[in-house]
Amino acid sequence: MAAPIAPAATPPDASYRPAGPLDLATALEVYAGPWNVRLAAHVYRRAGFGGSPDDVTRAAGAGMHAVVDGFIHFADASALPAQPQLVDDRPDPELRKKLLASLPPQSAIPQATQDAAILDARKALGRAHLQDLVAMETWFLDRMTNSPAQLQEKMTLFWHGHFTSAYQKGIPAQALVDQNNLYRANALGNVRDLTLKVSQDPAMLRYLDNAQNNKSHPNENYARELMELFTLGIGNYTETDVRESARAFTGWGLDRDFAFRTFPARHDDGSKTFLGKTGNFDGHDIVEIMFSQPAAAQWYAKKLLEFFVYSDPEPALIDSVAALIRKNDYNLQPVMSTVLRSNVFYSDRAYRALVKSPVEFVVGSYQLFGIKASNKVALGALRRMGQILFLPPNVKGWDGGAAWLNSQTLLTRENFASSLMAQMGTAPWVQHAMTTMDPTAVARALTATILQGDVSPASTSNLTAYLDGSNVSALAALSGENADERVRGAAYLTMAMPAYQLA
Repeated sequence: MAAPIAPAATPPDASYRPAGPLDLATALEVYAGPWNVRLAAHVYRRAGFGGSPDDVTRAAGAGMHAVVDGFIHFADASALPAQPQLVDDRPDPELRKKLLASLPPQSAIPQATQDAAILDARKALGRAHLQDLVAMETWFLDRMTNSPAQLQEKMTLFWHGHFTSAYQKGIPAQALVDQNNLYRANALGNVRDLTLKVSQDPAMLRYLDNAQNNKSHPNENYARELMELFTLGIGNYTETDVRESARAFTGWGLDRDFAFRTFPARHDDGSKTFLGKTGNFDGHDIVEIMFSQPAAAQWYAKKLLEFFVYSDPEPALIDSVAALIRKNDYNLQPVMSTVLRSNVFYSDRAYRALVKSPVEFVVGSYQLFGIKASNKVALGALRRMGQILFLPPNVKGWDGGAAWLNSQTLLTRENFASSLMAQMGTAPWVQHAMTTMDPTAVARALTATILQGDVSPASTSNLTAYLDGSNVSALAALSGENADERVRGAAYLTMAMPAYQLA
């Protein structure tokens, strides 16, 4: 039996690895340094979306182990809606026949009348599609904002951008909601098991064309992306492996109710040779063989480090996390427990080293001000910032990292922050900040709560000057007459600072 294919060396590309020393020998050892508000907020941004100021304060007093335990052992979130309210968005294959039957009986119905009726039906389908997309986005955003199981939602977002499917190609909205709940149910479970479930997921079967895969005309789309983007990475398989695994996945399809079904007559039951192994393989076998490759653990180690720690992690750090993944047989809960307690996670080089995604920016801002329900302003902002939930740009998902920031997206972030100012006054910590008319104290409260003090002295001075009305001719001094407006403006300016764009 041939040995597993070793992971290929990854050529260096544009590196965003943070500067600073790293002791690789102790990187995954348990962090034993000081614990404070800054580090409590750090784990809330990474394992969740930021949390409320009260969450962070409690975490600072609870200690690192208690906080991490709270994240990896999911709280009961059953009180949240399990799915959005959807309307029927399924195209009717008998549409023309039904439409013609509904028209007034005539010996000959004009073609223009037929075309108009069909056009109206298609417009109605388009409206249903848009309504369901808004409902799905709102539902997912609200779960991320309000769930007591924050790491479960963060991992759901991770899988949503990894095992991508889009609201396209006739995929019903309900199938995408089911897929999202599949990711939630397996958030910190076994990656190998999840990969098999994804391979049988109706939305994925349609999105990557495996529902059309049969022995007479094998479709290679899913087989290729499964290895290239989902499990192994380029260089760790051959074109022959793509073709042979596509043959193994034949016969997995969808029934008339858009549910997974096997079709034995469509399956190629001949011998296949895949990644050095030969047998009469089906999709189950392909998944098992892929996860026996060293490259699979390397792939997921890098993905997790880039999502939770920092970009472009060192090869030796990837090796250490990959070994941890293999040791735990691809079960992620113990892996994430180790990562979230590690020296490297709490190192200076990992602190605020990741750019917040648009979703992280929106959800974290909601949590900051205690806003519970998203709206169309948030959805529009996400579109302009380049992250539409349930509509990734392609099968690779969102590029992320530095790609999230440019002049247009930064302006959109600022505009979204501005839109929250009307709602921020209800947050208790904001009301408390306004009880004093001391500009220095208010500036300190804002930067401590929003940025955990990660602000330069010059920026603090500018914020204090704004609150003091140094550049305002009327009502210059901070007072009861202008405190509400001035504090809202100062909060907006704080959210526009560089540190708030970073997780």
